[in-house]
Amino acid sequence: MTPDPVEDTQPTDHGHGHAHGHGAGKGMWRLWSAVRRIVVPHSHDSTDRIDSALEASSRGIRALLFSFAALMVTAVLQAVVVGLSGSVALLGDTLHNVADALTAVPLAVAFLLGRRAVTRRFTYGLGRTEDLAGIVIVILIALSSFAAGYEAVRRLVDPQEVHQLVLVAIAGVVGFLGNELVARYRIRVGRQIGSAALVADGLHARTDALTSLVVVGAAIGTWLRIPYADPIIGLGITVMIAFVLKDAAKEVFSRLLDAVDPALVTQAEATLAETGGVRDVTDVRMRWVGHALHLETTLTADPRASLVDAHAVAVDAEHRLRHALPRLARATVHVDPHPEDGDGTRVDHHEELAHHLVRV
Repeated sequence: MTPDPVEDTQPTDHGHGHAHGHGAGKGMWRLWSAVRRIVVPHSHDSTDRIDSALEASSRGIRALLFSFAALMVTAVLQAVVVGLSGSVALLGDTLHNVADALTAVPLAVAFLLGRRAVTRRFTYGLGRTEDLAGIVIVILIALSSFAAGYEAVRRLVDPQEVHQLVLVAIAGVVGFLGNELVARYRIRVGRQIGSAALVADGLHARTDALTSLVVVGAAIGTWLRIPYADPIIGLGITVMIAFVLKDAAKEVFSRLLDAVDPALVTQAEATLAETGGVRDVTDVRMRWVGHALHLETTLTADPRASLVDAHAVAVDAEHRLRHALPRLARATVHVDPHPEDGDGTRVDHHEELAHHLVRV
């Protein structure tokens, strides 16, 4: 199969640390490239893919450890002020911060399990434990919403005076700074390693940062002698947590149902369509397994092509997909003969399987 002319002009390594040597005219350069391919594995080999996945999990775990420590310190400082002031608004924010910190535990366990090698029983590995961790996160958010709401209603029925308003306001600012720092770090690392769960957890922390600012408003309202300012704002925080719960549940259950960004599918289809030798792209399916993307596709090629040529088309298609989709961990490319023969006759090459196929 003739290589695509665009790639022939690229002497670079596409950012993957391997030189293809396209267009290299010097014999020494070709010799060096051959030796380098033997000594340094190609970046699409299974060994490199495993190393990449392990490094991604390690970065995720480091991000979780940092965020857990930062949020627990923030929550402890706020809890001290809650004990001194009796502020139910600050209590709600503290409970939310503790719950947010605890979400790091199931996610870290999921990252660790996801690093295990595949077995004959778990042929895709244990990457889907991230989805199970997402369910635990949703439950923790729901529990923190219930606890904050219960305490706010109790204070409406049995009002209590709030003390140390300056400390309450300071604690709210501390909560904002701690959550915003964690949010930025989680989102950045989550996007870099392709973990939707970590990104969602970062967005959750950013919402917590905004609720911490609301605590400052509760302190100001109480200082201005506004009736029930503290428990009412505590109820407001409960409502905000409920909205976070809705968004988190949507993210988690979409992932459980194998939802992907349609833009990824469009990008994969365009990449495959531009591959030399591909007549048509008949099917593209994608799913996330943890923070790694898996893809299956069916292409059609010239029905007169040899098995070797068809295989070359499949390899080239997978190669292009790995450059176009950085988080792609596995691609299964199936090549069918194009149903239209040279004389224009259309042939169904899957006729014998027709009664077994489920049309979707």
